[in-house]
Amino acid sequence: MKKRLIALLVCLVMVMMPMLAACGGGGGGGEEAPAADEGGVKVGLITLHDENSTYDLNFINAFKDSMANLGISEENYMIKTNIPEGQECYDTAADLVDAGCNIIFADSFGHEAYMIQAAKEFPDVQFCHATGTKAHTENLPNYHNAFAAIYEGRYLAGVAAGMKLNEIKEAGKLKGDAPKMGYVGAFTYAEVVSGYTSFYLGAKSVCPDVVMDVTFTGSWYDETAEKEGANKLIQGGCDLISQHADSMGAPTACEEAGIPDVSYNGSTKSAAPNTYIISSRINWSPYYEFAVNAVKNGEEIPADWTGTIDTGSVELTELNEDVAAEGTAAKLDEVKAGLADGSIHVFDCNAISVEGKPLESYQADVDDMGDYAPDTEVVSDGYFHESEFRSAPYFDLNIDGINLLDTNFG
Repeated sequence: MKKRLIALLVCLVMVMMPMLAACGGGGGGGEEAPAADEGGVKVGLITLHDENSTYDLNFINAFKDSMANLGISEENYMIKTNIPEGQECYDTAADLVDAGCNIIFADSFGHEAYMIQAAKEFPDVQFCHATGTKAHTENLPNYHNAFAAIYEGRYLAGVAAGMKLNEIKEAGKLKGDAPKMGYVGAFTYAEVVSGYTSFYLGAKSVCPDVVMDVTFTGSWYDETAEKEGANKLIQGGCDLISQHADSMGAPTACEEAGIPDVSYNGSTKSAAPNTYIISSRINWSPYYEFAVNAVKNGEEIPADWTGTIDTGSVELTELNEDVAAEGTAAKLDEVKAGLADGSIHVFDCNAISVEGKPLESYQADVDDMGDYAPDTEVVSDGYFHESEFRSAPYFDLNIDGINLLDTNFG
């Protein structure tokens, strides 16, 4: 009798062991693997910072909205925050694979090498990297880059800034002889250069005599450095400030100094109600939903995907009418229509000169092989074709009217 009981227990354990093993596959740190949803899709997101960063918060909010729109429950998606641009990114991606994710997104430029490493290691999982440059040269079937034509959003935000500068000028309240903007940038990467240049060109389209100073922090998120940079620009005679950096440092400095501010990635009106005008942002929901649906349906995700105003990927936040110049909303509608129908191009060569010479031709470094070598003609039909040969920006010209205060980060 005892032998039969023992044999029965042994058989029971052998039957249960595979079931227990399947239930125990955690996503690093002992997390349980999410259960499958109707489409069999489990989704991961890796972010550089957390909700305190306006940049990462924009990704996180869009991700959660997209999961809800797709009917994917919280048990079937995972968000990993504060993941550095180092080996930790690969480790986190591997943890998400172990947790059962079959599509994984990452949000920061410096994550790219580690997402590529993970894509090579796990060929059955799709890896989608925002702001990266190497998908079309790596040519991996499961590694993809995505961006949006945010230069159009920056241009529109610049129009709002130019309208405000005109108002200040007409009131006789300019700090100097000509309207002057300041811009707090993170790095000297093409993404940042493309952003501040398109912002400047938008302002110049309505305020022709505007000039702009740019300072850099050497970090995507450093509230102290960003506030110090904004204060330096304000003390240098700037009448309006914008930014491509991720903290509340610059908007806070503007509110304290009473200087109009155009922010990025979301409204800062609640913290700066007296100075905030508008913000441009990328809405990542269309890409999340596109890529996840592709996985669900067994469809291909392109190596490079560029969202536009038409896809709902480029947005402006609500205009702060209490600070914006009169007529700004109508002007933005007019310019937005021109961008949509192709009658307005952000990088129109008629508006650009470099060292006093018109822009007629430019070889950009589109194929990012690490050598910074120009390889693609990107000027034709009278304008610079940004984000058409790959999704990530490659405009890196220093045009007349923009003064770089510093490019050294210590």
